[in-house]
Amino acid sequence: MSTPTESALELPRPLPAGAALLMGRLRRLARGELRGRLPGGQPYRIRAAGAGPAGVLDVHAPWRLLGRCALHGAVGFAEAYIAGDWDSPDPAALLEVMAVNEPAFSAREPRLLTALQRAGHLGWRRNTRRGSRRNIAAHYDLGNDFYRLWLDETMTYSAAVFERPEQPLAEAQRAKYDALLDALDARPGERVLEIGCGWGGFALRAAGRGLHVTGITLSGEQLAWARQAAARAGLGERVDLRLQDYRDVTGTFDHVVSIEMLEAVGEAYWERYFDTLAARVRPGGGIALHGITIDADSFEHYRREPDFIQRYIFPGGMLPTRDHLLALATERGLGVSGDERLGRHYAETLARWSARFNAAEGAMAAQGFDERFRRMWRYYLAYCEAGFRSGRIDLQRLVLRRPPA
Repeated sequence: MSTPTESALELPRPLPAGAALLMGRLRRLARGELRGRLPGGQPYRIRAAGAGPAGVLDVHAPWRLLGRCALHGAVGFAEAYIAGDWDSPDPAALLEVMAVNEPAFSAREPRLLTALQRAGHLGWRRNTRRGSRRNIAAHYDLGNDFYRLWLDETMTYSAAVFERPEQPLAEAQRAKYDALLDALDARPGERVLEIGCGWGGFALRAAGRGLHVTGITLSGEQLAWARQAAARAGLGERVDLRLQDYRDVTGTFDHVVSIEMLEAVGEAYWERYFDTLAARVRPGGGIALHGITIDADSFEHYRREPDFIQRYIFPGGMLPTRDHLLALATERGLGVSGDERLGRHYAETLARWSARFNAAEGAMAAQGFDERFRRMWRYYLAYCEAGFRSGRIDLQRLVLRRPPA
């Protein structure tokens, strides 16, 4: 691993013990640049030998930051931000630096401790039917008023696909829905099942194009919003929205769509999820799937140790690799007619969400969401954006076909 030379270090002298220890850890930087200020306002700068992104890390409490990282690794770094031990004017840029330098910064937890953490985490958050309802409620039932503060007018909580840099977010979301329907060659009068319908953005777009949509969710808040939106749009006769688990749907449909639902399924249920996709589409029908994937080189470490999102944001969630998706599809006889990576679009979507989120913090406080909660969500959005920008995670769009009878 490359390490910075002395000429690449700009550190104040003398350094208090905690700051000195922290700078020693940060000197592991292999790619890019870190700069910022230490307690008392002293500036520092660390420039690695390898090219990479640049970020700003302003440290307020070095001993607490070090302690959290020693105990919990990357999750501890997140917890330190939530607690106010450090700040950054651009958390996404800083976390991109951390993502590309993960091998250099990874904490070495004892294997037994790691195994116990993982077992305890997944044992509580297992995605049985009851567990799935609990896990979904933990995230989506924060209230529609919370999400409408920073999502666009379509209330879409998945990546937009931008046709031009300056395209408004809502327009890019509708363009994504149209692209999915076009890829399926979905025609008026056909029946579509949407697994994980959210607040109804896709269902309303598809119904507006003359399709009949059955959408399922496990969030009562989402269901109430989506039904009201369908009624306001005069599309109630074409939209059937249900509070239902994907494992309990019966019948077949001309097409099945699932947009960023797979991430919440859990590894133990990936096969059941793909069984459902294959069983619910008629012979000759199509399946459109958007799923977030993790880089294959990172998967085993990620699988062993719950990350920040699994612990704080999406309990029970698990990202597959692209190869997992392709294998799960082909094992069920589904042909792949479309395969596209859209991670750069997700990074832009997250940047837009972060800007809207930050602008709405006063309104969130008025709704009763405290500073700790808001810092957790700021970190979550930045963490995801950094993951897509660094390439550690990606967004896969797959279009699958069930062979004709």
